[in-house]
Amino acid sequence: MGIITVNSIRVHAYHGCLPEEAVIGGDYVVDVKIKTDFYLAEKNDDLSKTVDYCDVYEIVKREMKIRSKLIEHAAARIGDALRAEIPQIEKVRVRVTKIAPPMNGDVASVTVEVIR
Repeated sequence: MGIITVNSIRVHAYHGCLPEEAVIGGDYVVDVKIKTDFYLAEKNDDLSKTVDYCDVYEIVKREMKIRSKLIEHAAARIGDALRAEIPQIEKVRVRVTKIAPPMNGDVASVTVEVIR
């Protein structure tokens, strides 16, 4: 059993409740932590026996292109897609961070986390 973590996937996306967020978008960082059994990959040096993090990246990119009002919704969609499309994943944690959210205050970022 092991953990694969894909850190700081940076994307520009159009999530948010404000109408201008659908037009100008914002910057996001997505982190994915995957629990999987990669024993055979360890022993055989075989990519097909583990989770290919390039696939993880592509799924995150694809799901972040779909507009959501809430980053909770986007994070859940990413987690569900990863579990559905990569059968080796036993458990996944997805963190979506919205950089400089438009709010009445000086806030660097807001992060949500889902576990599937």
